[in-house]
Amino acid sequence: MIYFIGAGPGDPELITVKGKKILSQADIAIYAGSLVNIEVLEFAKSDCVVYNSAYMTLEEVIAIMSEGHQNGETVVRLHTGDPSVYGALREQMRELDKRGMEYKVIPGVSSFLAAAAALKKEYTLPGVTQTVILTRMEGRTGVPASEDIASLAAHNATMIIFLSIGMIDELIERLKQGYGGDTPAAVVYKASWPEQKIVMGTVDDIAEKAKREGINKTALLAVGNFLGDEYELSRLYDSGFTHEYRRGTE
Repeated sequence: MIYFIGAGPGDPELITVKGKKILSQADIAIYAGSLVNIEVLEFAKSDCVVYNSAYMTLEEVIAIMSEGHQNGETVVRLHTGDPSVYGALREQMRELDKRGMEYKVIPGVSSFLAAAAALKKEYTLPGVTQTVILTRMEGRTGVPASEDIASLAAHNATMIIFLSIGMIDELIERLKQGYGGDTPAAVVYKASWPEQKIVMGTVDDIAEKAKREGINKTALLAVGNFLGDEYELSRLYDSGFTHEYRRGTE
């Protein structure tokens, strides 16, 4: 069987219990070496054959998977965070589908979730925002025109921007077309790793603050009023609110 497993954002302990269990049984592990913490592979058995996909093409990855599958081996493909977010997962599954090879996907903890934990913030706050936008700037991978940062910024929702910190000046200019300059912003570098770093600021000053810290890759930019301290209390725990499990006082 072939398994795609989300290895988590960095901290080896943030792989799921299920993912760790399957990894411990793997005969072959292919990991995204440019992003996955190599310490996660300590959960693999001693005779597991390990490949670093940072040096491999799609064709080479699929060839290793195919050979392992044909030999009846357990093959694990380790992706950083959760494989469904910027994981180049679909193209691998397509190739396996072509070959009639069975596989399963085990979800993981995405870096944007680890970033929220590091910030000690909640992305969705009553009276502030109930929408979270995950996006990126265009680079070698394009972005549809309808998903331009400036267009998304007009919603003033919580926005988490991946893979764009190296273009932060242009990114901020686009964000300013929707968010006010005083909107809170944060850069989270390598969320959950030992070298994790957090830079707090506003749309106006976050770029310069991040540059002063030497952050130019492996970081998320979070923008929105969820970073502020003004919000409404949830009705879920309101003593006057009635729901299926509790009758309120009103």
